[in-house]
Parts: sequence; structure tokens; C-alpha cells
Amino acid sequence: MVTISDTIKQHVAHFKIGVITYEQIVVGASPNMLKGKLRQLQELLYFDMEQTPLADWPEVKEWRSVFKQVGTDPSRYRPSSESLLRRVQKQSFIPSIHSAADVNNFFSLYYKLPIGIYDRDHLTGDIAVTIGTQADEYIGINDRTTNFDRKLVTKDAQGPFGSPIVDSKRTMVTEQTTNAIQIVYFLPSFTETQCEQILQAMKEMFIQIHGGTAHTQLII
Repeated sequence: MVTISDTIKQHVAHFKIGVITYEQIVVGASPNMLKGKLRQLQELLYFDMEQTPLADWPEVKEWRSVFKQVGTDPSRYRPSSESLLRRVQKQSFIPSIHSAADVNNFFSLYYKLPIGIYDRDHLTGDIAVTIGTQADEYIGINDRTTNFDRKLVTKDAQGPFGSPIVDSKRTMVTEQTTNAIQIVYFLPSFTETQCEQILQAMKEMFIQIHGGTAHTQLII
């Protein structure tokens, strides 16, 4: 079960997340089609940023506002989607990692949303998205330790493992992953219909590449 804490709802009206659970998937090297789509998208975004500064993009502005509402300084800690866009802006294009990570990065860039994907076999019990405390920290996939005091964080029975900022090494997806869960941190301004359409598009592309079965859920 995945829930949003009351603490978040008190700070951010209309906060919502999408959840996609995958079973019996096969993760491996990305097909050329996916590598090409990821590269082409980054090139298009780069030209878009030459026309309109990233700080003026509505999605970037809204996510920074959400961070401020929960007590996070968005100039020090950025949503993972903005971090990806900043890499593109510097022409430090995101390389292919493996098929699951590449799909995740593609949709994060395409929709300009933080999206996490986690190995379900490394998760325990229920999952809750909440605002962290000084006790919440982990080693991220960037090999750096991040503390989640006054930051959005996602926890299981073992503790924090994910965030719109950076995800943990403990639950990262690898080529050995067969069961996964994807969490989409939606903008509060998105309608439920928009969110459902995004989840469906993500699920279809992921299953097309990885096989298996999937189930989507919108949590508000």
C-alpha cells in the first residue's frame, strides 16, 4: 500500500503521486529505439532552453514552489527532473544506463517531473510519501549521503529510500531486477485526467520494452 502523509497535505494542496507496479520484467541494455528517443528528446529540450530560460519554465517554477512549501531551499536541493534538465542545458547529455533507467529518464524529461523507479524485492511493507526529519537520510545513487530533514521523502518499513530529489542505492533497479515500482511525483496543478493519461503512457512504453505485467494507481 502507498499513501501520502497528512503532513504533506497540510503544506501542499492537491499533492498527488502516481504508482506503477511491474512484475516479471526483464531489464537489460536499451534497444536502439529507446536510445534514439532519449537522445532526440534531449536535443529538442536543449534548443527549447536556448529560447526560454529554464527558470521560466512553468513546471520548474511550480516544483520550486512546492519545495518551498515543505521547507526545502530549491536553490540548494533541486527536483531530479530539474537536475536532468540542467545537464541537458550544459549539453552534458544523459547517457544510456539500462532499459529501465532510460525509460525513467525519458519520461522525467518529457513530462518535466521527478520520477523514481525502485526494485520491489528490496522494499519492505507499506510505502508512505512524507516530509522527512533529521533522522531520515541515505546514500543516494549518486554515492552521496543526503539528509531529508524538511524535504519530501518516500519510506518503507526499513526507512527512507526515495525522493523527488535523489533515490537511494538500497532500492535502485539493476539488470537483475524482475519486479519494480515506479513513483511519479505529479505537479499539484495537474488534473486527475492528465495524471491518469501520463501513467497509462508510461506503463505501455515500459511493458513494450520489458515485458511482464503492470498496474497503475493514482493517489490523491
